[in-house]
Amino acid sequence: MPASSARSTGPSSDAASTDVRRPVGDPVDKPLPTPAEKAAEKAWKVDLRELGRRAGSMREWEKTLPALSGWGVEMIGVPQGAPVELRLRLESVMEGVLVSGQVELPVTGQCARCLEPVEDTLTLDVQELYAYAGSTTEATSGEDEVRRIDGDRLDLAPLVRDTVVLTLPLSPTCRPDCAGLCVDCGERLDDLPADHSHEVLDPRWAGLAARFTETADSAEPTDSAAGPQPGSTHRTDPEEN
Repeated sequence: MPASSARSTGPSSDAASTDVRRPVGDPVDKPLPTPAEKAAEKAWKVDLRELGRRAGSMREWEKTLPALSGWGVEMIGVPQGAPVELRLRLESVMEGVLVSGQVELPVTGQCARCLEPVEDTLTLDVQELYAYAGSTTEATSGEDEVRRIDGDRLDLAPLVRDTVVLTLPLSPTCRPDCAGLCVDCGERLDDLPADHSHEVLDPRWAGLAARFTETADSAEPTDSAAGPQPGSTHRTDPEEN
């Protein structure tokens, strides 16, 4: 697996989760790539002919490439086509090619507490050994754990994708102390006054409370029963005398 570290100044996350992280999207349902997507995928494949196979030879590799689809988790990820800055060193070793350096890319998503938009820029340290097809040393014998060089090309996209997915929080937050949403009205608590509250009535007493309200309304005096109002005149019928 890629060894990486991340430095982030934007969204924070809740406590670490033990859930398995998987890239978003189901490969089974993934549509065929468009010509533009094929070109983007090809750009991530590094030609190794210039580096050669002589152990110890090195090459600095700096480029800005478009992010591919599916680089993220459910609530946050790298937008497809976003610029990804790569500052890498390719070193030829006996088993294959050692890739190390930094990757900088933007991520966008949604706060897991208040659902506000979240944006950040991640700087990730990467280091990975890509083994030659015929390499069978102890470091490259695990087929499922070691990336392979395909002919004269090395595909960087899976390395960056997996590093991003392992780094992103499963429950991103806009800030560590985000209060979330009011459970009664759904408004963002950070935008409401400190004394914001709702009167909560036990549903078992709702019917009785409604009857008390109806009784109170019917007990209010009407204008005819209340007698003359201040400022009004009362004319006495002669027959009353």
